[in-house]
Amino acid sequence: MDGDVDNIVRLILDGMLGAVYRSDRVIERVIVQKIEPGTVVQFASMTETLEEALGAEPPVVYIRVDDDLSWRTAA
Repeated sequence: MDGDVDNIVRLILDGMLGAVYRSDRVIERVIVQKIEPGTVVQFASMTETLEEALGAEPPVVYIRVDDDLSWRTAA
């Protein structure tokens, strides 16, 4: 997948607008990792879907959307 990772992510987020969320103002966190073919990456834990995506023929885009805000800490 050619292109800068930030440009790729912007296209994906813009494409989900209206279908996944009404406004991109609700997005609080985006974590991105570009993994080049042939690169070995170890994950502490993987969902079945992520494991399947990593085993697929490149290029692959794996997107997880959730409303879990447990990562926030009180000020």
